[in-house]
Amino acid sequence: MIRFENVSVTYDGCLEATVRDVDFEIPEGELVLLAGPSGVGKSTLLGTVGGLVPHFTGGTLRGRVTVAGRDTRTHKPRELADVVGTVGQDPLSHFVTDTVEEELAYGMESLGLPPAVMRRRVEETLDLLGLAGLRDRPIATLSGGQQQRVAIGSVLTPHPRVLVLDEPTSALDPAAAEEVLAVLLRLVHDLGTTVLLAEHRLERVLQYADQVALLPAPGAAPVLGTPAEIMAVSPVCPPVVELGRLAGWSPLPLTVRDARRMAGDLRERLTGREPEHTPAAVAEPPRPRPALPRWPRRAVSAPTGDPRDQPAGREPEHLPAASAGPPVPRPALARLRRRAAPAPAAAAPPAEVRSLCVRRARVQALRDVDLMVSPGETIALMGRNGAGKSTLLNTLVGLVEPSSGTVRTGGALPHRTAPRDLVRRVGLVPQEPRDLLYADTVAAECAAADRDAQAVPGTCRALVHDLLPGISDGTHPRDLSEGQRLTLALAIVLAARPPLLLLDEPTRGLDYAAKSRLVGVVRELAAAGHAIVLATHDVELAAELAHRVVLLAEGEVIADGPTAEVIVSSPSFAPQVTKILAPQEWLTVAQVREALR
Repeated sequence: MIRFENVSVTYDGCLEATVRDVDFEIPEGELVLLAGPSGVGKSTLLGTVGGLVPHFTGGTLRGRVTVAGRDTRTHKPRELADVVGTVGQDPLSHFVTDTVEEELAYGMESLGLPPAVMRRRVEETLDLLGLAGLRDRPIATLSGGQQQRVAIGSVLTPHPRVLVLDEPTSALDPAAAEEVLAVLLRLVHDLGTTVLLAEHRLERVLQYADQVALLPAPGAAPVLGTPAEIMAVSPVCPPVVELGRLAGWSPLPLTVRDARRMAGDLRERLTGREPEHTPAAVAEPPRPRPALPRWPRRAVSAPTGDPRDQPAGREPEHLPAASAGPPVPRPALARLRRRAAPAPAAAAPPAEVRSLCVRRARVQALRDVDLMVSPGETIALMGRNGAGKSTLLNTLVGLVEPSSGTVRTGGALPHRTAPRDLVRRVGLVPQEPRDLLYADTVAAECAAADRDAQAVPGTCRALVHDLLPGISDGTHPRDLSEGQRLTLALAIVLAARPPLLLLDEPTRGLDYAAKSRLVGVVRELAAAGHAIVLATHDVELAAELAHRVVLLAEGEVIADGPTAEVIVSSPSFAPQVTKILAPQEWLTVAQVREALR
């Protein structure tokens, strides 16, 4: 169905090929997982299947890619639309209509399908992906995960013979990810659809793949084999495989079920040894719980964006909200990067929230939320898509005003605090990292970040290198992968070392090595007294990093406690190691490795 013949791609201005010597074939009706570290060319290779590379991206393609017998060199993307459905890393760039139902129907309208067929397929897709309750909602008001499901649904309705998906579960909660993967498996097994997908969260996808194509390094030829064969040599692997390597299991398990069957001896070796549940193996941070003052519950006005803050020649874009409501203007977020003096030594806690309610359009996004964040504490906000996680972060940084209740960061009301002062107290890395990127090169972005933060020149660039080596100074931010853009945005915010750091899906697009480096940086910040609040669907990250987990559902806090207590008891949010070694309460491979020494 898909044939790569000695394919190499070199982008304009680059001396080396992004992908080189790709030569393999994907049969009809198979699900093939494209794996490898960040920045090795996975998105580029996916783009060649639908003709986006090089017809849309530019550059030079050598060799040949054929899909259902059509040569992508001579067939442009519109001439492949009836055969190939593509969903990129950024769902927002995929949408062309305003509402969910219209977006699901658009592709079929373009192909001229009869109205009766369109209606039936839209209803089927709404049910398959759990979108029926969102059918009339404006896409701009959906959370990032909801938007990702809509993007996937929009390519399912035309019934293409080939699906190309780039990080399809990166913004989805565990239950939603399972639903999407179940739909893909049904298409593969029942309809013979060919699926090629790239995914960094291998623990979600590996067990379903027929084959794995591993890109081990930039410009290296891919290695194709069964999941078991590739995991034996892959530099990236999920926790279940990493635990199997540590325990010396053969063959290596690919699923929790297989690992549990092999884990009896390991459980015996760990009996009587208590897991160290404190992240970073350091003492638990101080967590005072002072009584919250009874501030008046009143609505207040949020600051409006100043048109002078909009960069010249740029049209305003929008940051997607986590729950319903109008999108947040990009200039408002950009104002948080204004020049800031060193952070004041305030006695007030980094963040405290009392009886917070946020209503956005017709949806109650947050309901009576209480939260206290202490210095040195790392908190993971978890919950299904649309639970209100991003809305809570945006409220803490002043981008969303409370409908009632009170929010304070560093003792200040964020929605009433000037950005110049607010940036001394809090920094946000949003779901869409491009909202923080304006310069033409990575070097220019880093230099601007150092000036804005009054940091030593080179601080931001050093952070980029520590988090994800290999990003060149002269690269334009739009030419970076999603994971690389996120790394750059994170470094920009970290350059100011804010007392309160907010991270919205910080591991989206990051491989395991990059995520490990991120964990190291965040741990250092927490050890230095910075408070970190991260919204994430990455249960492995929460297990590795968080002192405390706050679980949200329908805008309400339904659980708030130590990480081990909250996620061990949850079948949806428990990490793989916990499921394998239950009833013992181990969270990460690192804990097991330390205990076995």
